[in-house]
Amino acid sequence: MLNSFKIGNFEDEGVGTGVTVIMARSGAVGGVSVRGKAPATRETDLLRSENSVDKVNAVVLSGGSAFGLDACSGVVQYFHKKGLGYNAGAYRVPIVCGASLYDLEYKTFGYPNADMGMLACEYAHAFSEMNGSIGAGAGATVGKILGMKCASKSGLGVKCIKIGGLEMAAVVAVNAFGNVYDPNTSAFLKGATKNGMPLDIEPLLISGVEAPLSAFGGNTTIGCIVTNAKLSKTECNRLADAVHDAYARCIRPVHTAVDGDTVFVLASGEADCNPLGIHALAVDLMCQAIVSSVKDA
Repeated sequence: MLNSFKIGNFEDEGVGTGVTVIMARSGAVGGVSVRGKAPATRETDLLRSENSVDKVNAVVLSGGSAFGLDACSGVVQYFHKKGLGYNAGAYRVPIVCGASLYDLEYKTFGYPNADMGMLACEYAHAFSEMNGSIGAGAGATVGKILGMKCASKSGLGVKCIKIGGLEMAAVVAVNAFGNVYDPNTSAFLKGATKNGMPLDIEPLLISGVEAPLSAFGGNTTIGCIVTNAKLSKTECNRLADAVHDAYARCIRPVHTAVDGDTVFVLASGEADCNPLGIHALAVDLMCQAIVSSVKDA
């Protein structure tokens, strides 16, 4: 499954944070779409369609907010030691993109550092389905309109699919201000609760529309679609845009002023695909991954 890629996780259970690394040793065409207003990201400008470098060696999803971007440095060092990266002349420069979510208030202050990023690379393995408080989802929570006291634990979700020669995985760490709902039934899955009862966040926001915004900051859902499809850099960016539909189907509200919602795409270019079909598949698979992320967290 997705033989050009590996995925690795490392977490610090005591602090309540972690990192997930998606590796493409030989490089993969990359894209990204950032919709939230409070992102913590690295090398997203490089993935714009008009910019020159189109192959990415790794995408790093981490906790720790902006501090957690330090995990990317460990991934860069891992690839440097392997002699892998973009041929810039005398040296190869590893292209490592990343995004971090805010989990600094989950347990105690701490964040994934360069050592944790390198360990996630060393522990990397073939893609498989997984979910729970692992990797970048170790400190993830959802439903934070009343702060952490009424939030619920979420985590990382990974779902995989193979259709003929086409392979795809959706990876997501859900740390949303909003609640998580079933995309098909709209049933409440995880989020804000009070006295054991779910709180519907959107009506609460609407009822307080004339008041100053006092919403709890420190959120963000970060994910990546990984595929063996033949996609250009522009197509990867458009696919990343489309996958935000999955966020909107499962998370309400989403893309808020206190979220930094981000989707990456990595494509290794081995299988033909229908552009419209792959958009629909990626959105559906990301929906499944989001639901999986809250299952056993």
